Amino acid sequence: MYRSHTNGELNSEHINQEVVLSGWVQKVRDKGFMIWADLRDRYGITQLIFDEERTPAVMMEDAKKLGREFVIQVKGTVIERESKNPNLPTGDIEILVKELTILNEAKTPPFTIEDETDGGEDLRMKYRYLDIRRNPVKNKLIFRHKVAMEVRNFLSSEGFIEVETPYLIKSTPEGARDFVVPSRMNGGQFYALPQSPQTFKQLLMVGGMDKYFQIVKCFRDEDLRADRQPEFTQIDCELAFVDQEDILNIFENLTRHLLQKINNVSVDKFPRMTYDDALRLYGNDKPDIRFGMEFGELNEVAQHKEFKVFNDAELVVGIAVPGGASYSRKEIDKLINWVKRPQVGALGMVYAKYNEDGSFKSSVDKFYDEEDLKHWAEKTKAQPGDLICVLSGDTNKVRVQLSALRMEMAERLGLRKADDFAPLWVVDFPLLEWDEETERYHAMHHPFTSPKPGQIPLLATDPAAVKANAYDLVLNGNEIGGGSIRIHDKATQAQMFDYLGFTEEEAKAQFGFLMDAFQYGAPPHGGLAFGLDRLVAILGGQETIRDFIAFPKNNAGRDVMIDAPAPIDEQQLKELRLSVVKTKE
Repeated sequence: MYRSHTNGELNSEHINQEVVLSGWVQKVRDKGFMIWADLRDRYGITQLIFDEERTPAVMMEDAKKLGREFVIQVKGTVIERESKNPNLPTGDIEILVKELTILNEAKTPPFTIEDETDGGEDLRMKYRYLDIRRNPVKNKLIFRHKVAMEVRNFLSSEGFIEVETPYLIKSTPEGARDFVVPSRMNGGQFYALPQSPQTFKQLLMVGGMDKYFQIVKCFRDEDLRADRQPEFTQIDCELAFVDQEDILNIFENLTRHLLQKINNVSVDKFPRMTYDDALRLYGNDKPDIRFGMEFGELNEVAQHKEFKVFNDAELVVGIAVPGGASYSRKEIDKLINWVKRPQVGALGMVYAKYNEDGSFKSSVDKFYDEEDLKHWAEKTKAQPGDLICVLSGDTNKVRVQLSALRMEMAERLGLRKADDFAPLWVVDFPLLEWDEETERYHAMHHPFTSPKPGQIPLLATDPAAVKANAYDLVLNGNEIGGGSIRIHDKATQAQMFDYLGFTEEEAKAQFGFLMDAFQYGAPPHGGLAFGLDRLVAILGGQETIRDFIAFPKNNAGRDVMIDAPAPIDEQQLKELRLSVVKTKE
């Protein structure tokens, strides 16, 4: 056998026992007459000792050859360690080596395999298999496993059945671009990789499976924003004979279960907020409610004065930054420059200090007196000592800009605490959104989302006013899950396709199989999908998902370790009846 124990389990209770260990050499300390080596595996580190008095000369020579990341096996005796290390579970003992076998030598790694490494991100991505040996990455992957197991345990206990759905499916025009796969056996035709198992999980409900789930890879060929991956993992769920309330209750309980089991945190309240209120109060549809700084709309108290900037704006809106009245003019100027950066895009910022003595000092004192500014404070819920920051302009743009400022100030003030969890349901999304480029409505979620009960007639008269029977679960300012009640009858689905601009022929070509299935008794059904990568990162107290994925892509969608994507040879192209058109650089 290669080992009798792992490198993380031996302690003083094992003293005088004969053991066999295997692993990687973390480091070697050679004092000439005595050599220590740290042996590492997934479970921990155990110190090995070789000395001239108790170790044969041949083995001492072999021990001197050991280098970092050599793979070795040792047999020896557990002895008490003279200089104990309280920071290691194995710190009270060491192994007096009697036999040493070098299983594999190793080149010197391109970066140190330590918690604090000298390797940059690009280098560690290229040698990801080495990076995984480091505790920060290894522990995140183990953490991900624990979350996935708890998900499976909970859903199985609730009667869900895990069913796999196909990866080679049909391309659909809605949503992001598909990754496409040419078919050799069906020349000129292509599969697509699923952006989600949406239609298949609905078909499973038609098939009577009642409660389905799957931890599944999904794929989107879209321009990558920060911390996005072209392939990602969903906890995909669908249920029959449910309404929105049923689904929200089940997945609140799943989230509670995960927070309790993984983080030892109890969360009772899952507040609900409409989409319109989320935009009005926080400027986005996934607000972080761990802290305040809610928006205060100031049109009625800031316009109709002589300040043209505000008078010409569609929306004047502000937030109260706690303690900000103490900021110097230089600090405020830096804030103004921050919101004027291209990434935010504001043209400027007006501010008003609400001093501790109850007086006000603003950058627009020429146009607004103390009574006016008191109204600003009321609208933004400012307290003495706060700084009121005000932006103005087009409603949609200024909300996004102020949302960015709110999050930045919360970060600077230490209000976004990783161990504080604040879930929120956002409900009543618009069913449709207008696309200026195509001059038609698109489904905000997907074309299978049901309108709110009783709102179908509005599709003919006021499509923009129709609300979707849809919901998103937000945790700490991140959307971790979303779903909807689905359309389950052919007539309503055909009507929806018509409003989305599909001809009858196009709808039949793309989704005829689903429409046909609805003719055979489709139950009312709905579902939700969690983004596992994001959920795991948040539960792990991190903002970035990359280290919770074993082999992630970079921001250009490339796997630099295996150098993919890559060209394929001419024979493969010929078999697939494809030719590559070279574009100009």
